[in-house]
Amino acid sequence: MNIHRVARRFIDCMLIGICIGFFFPGITSATENDSSTPTLPPDEIQSIQETVNFEYQLEGRPDPFMPFIQPKVGARLDMDEIVDDTGDVPLTGMQIFEPGQLKLVGILETGGKKIAMVEDDTGKGYVINEGTLIGKKGVVSRITADNDVVITETARTRAGKEIVNTVVMRLNKEGDQ
Repeated sequence: MNIHRVARRFIDCMLIGICIGFFFPGITSATENDSSTPTLPPDEIQSIQETVNFEYQLEGRPDPFMPFIQPKVGARLDMDEIVDDTGDVPLTGMQIFEPGQLKLVGILETGGKKIAMVEDDTGKGYVINEGTLIGKKGVVSRITADNDVVITETARTRAGKEIVNTVVMRLNKEGDQ
């Protein structure tokens, strides 16, 4: 070790000793026989001990050891919320339209098979038949003789419960709005 390091350590120890003596003057190296420390009579010591005994009452008070800032708790999941099963699969064909965006304009029957014609808000026409996917969760389940198209929408909740909704598109007769 060089002399500068030794001197620096000595100065550091001296400063620590001075600080301890300054901030904690009651700490001394007095012996038991030192008469400079005052002693209290036993009855005063007893009364001081009785007043010093303190018990913290927690009822109605916050816990002093809990942090003031609580971490954000994640939102609780609603198990009845409908989840999207499709993920990032792009919607194609009639899936880009929800049933409420389409208007039934005609039903044809060819060889025992029924075909329905629908149009969107712009007036563009489309042909659908049973099994055609419509919207994110719908499928054409029936085309009836009463000029109705029945669309069954199936959704799942977080809990796995299946919710089935039926949408009926009716063909307006002449003069109906």
